[in-house]
Amino acid sequence: MIDSSVSRRDFIKSTATSSAVGAAGGLLSASASAHVAGANERLRIGIIGPGRRGFGTHVKTLAKLRNLGTKIDMVAVNDVYTVHRDQAVDFIKKETGITPKTYRDYRELLADDSIDAVCIATPDHWHAKQTIDALAAGKHVYCEKPMTHTIEESQTVVSAWRASDLVLQVGVQSTSSPVWNVANEMITTGQLGKIVQFQTECFRNGRAGMSRHNVITEEMTPTNIDWRRWLGVEEGLAPDMVFDRATYGQWRCYWPFSMGMFGDLFVHRITGMLKATGLRNPGRVVGGGGIFLEYDNRDVPDVGSLIADFHEGVQCVVSSTMVAEELKLEHIIRGHHGALLFHKPCYLNGSKASFEFVPERPQVTLNNEPKRTTYEATVDHDINSMHFLNFISAIQEGKPNSVNNDPVLGGAAVMMVNLAIRSYREGKVFHIDRNGRVSDGNTGWAANWESMSRAQAKPRHVAGWNAGDKGSVMTPFKYQNLAGPWKNGEPPNGS
Repeated sequence: MIDSSVSRRDFIKSTATSSAVGAAGGLLSASASAHVAGANERLRIGIIGPGRRGFGTHVKTLAKLRNLGTKIDMVAVNDVYTVHRDQAVDFIKKETGITPKTYRDYRELLADDSIDAVCIATPDHWHAKQTIDALAAGKHVYCEKPMTHTIEESQTVVSAWRASDLVLQVGVQSTSSPVWNVANEMITTGQLGKIVQFQTECFRNGRAGMSRHNVITEEMTPTNIDWRRWLGVEEGLAPDMVFDRATYGQWRCYWPFSMGMFGDLFVHRITGMLKATGLRNPGRVVGGGGIFLEYDNRDVPDVGSLIADFHEGVQCVVSSTMVAEELKLEHIIRGHHGALLFHKPCYLNGSKASFEFVPERPQVTLNNEPKRTTYEATVDHDINSMHFLNFISAIQEGKPNSVNNDPVLGGAAVMMVNLAIRSYREGKVFHIDRNGRVSDGNTGWAANWESMSRAQAKPRHVAGWNAGDKGSVMTPFKYQNLAGPWKNGEPPNGS
């Protein structure tokens, strides 16, 4: 399997066909964290919310990895819906021979001292509370994206994680693809020159629109579902409301539980790009869109766009529709001297992960050497397995910072999509200072860049930049020497 620390040198370059294998030896190492006493002990995992995502991605992937020899056991299941709970228990028993304990309240599961880690795949509005409670109970956490429902929640989660010395992996599985780290090395060493923008998308279309493809069934009744507990009424997570199968089964259509395509789909795309660029919190965010076709009682848009500008002088553009998809935007990071074009960035293309470097014209770069090049890696596992193996490795090695999607990265994605939604709904443009404080409606952003231009300042760069002025300054024509204010009736520069 490709190691998350694989560098560009581990790729074999080719404009036709190429491959590279980076070793990840000792994935299940003999070192141990406080919660895994030795290499011969097994990691005991509890599953919180084994519904559509929790069952299809969490339970099934962990069962597969266990059957391949990974030292893990799924020993407990919590779900407020008896059908999902029983389905998970039956599958785990059949696949692993272990009958997990069952809990109606996740807090009872967390009170079990024999459990080392939990996987959380509940609706978005529960993520923060369950993650914080799990960390407080001494459990390592794998939590589906988005990490939280609000910016304030994400800041609380980051604080709790930093104080815990535990592992917290956010479930954007694509961050375990090897392409992002290799791209970051290319960016920080100046091969693209100064980067200025990245663009990405997640288009979908179908008879059911965005989230009505989530099947609702006759078994979904107040008898089988602990409705108030699912809502989180007592915890203040959602208001009390009359039971509705669509609200339960298709909750991504409604604001109290979801951020729609922004939280469900944009987070996937944005997080990989943030990982590649090294960017985190933005400096300015605006969002737009609307419900332009799906008038079916939903809250969330079926067309949406996000523009985020960063203090480092980089812009993010995300645009998608849930009702048209045949022609999509390409996934690109743009620099002054070149661009990176990512192929199917959210998932692996079979056993391959790849991207291309596309140089700018030599008339711009003043360099004929850079050529269009494909970088490709061969991997041994599907992307879901890679992400869980990274989580398990971090636990067994006692290295919380070694996960591929840590809470700081998870929180940055939440900030971007949450503010884009607020911009769409409130009609505001939001500004974020370097300490993460949010404000709206001021002229400071444009004024900053204009003042830098007047001062002829040097460009700002992403974290880790070590290439000096490479690809970061313009090469003006000689006639620009004629520009500038005249002083005492004399031209500038003696011209």
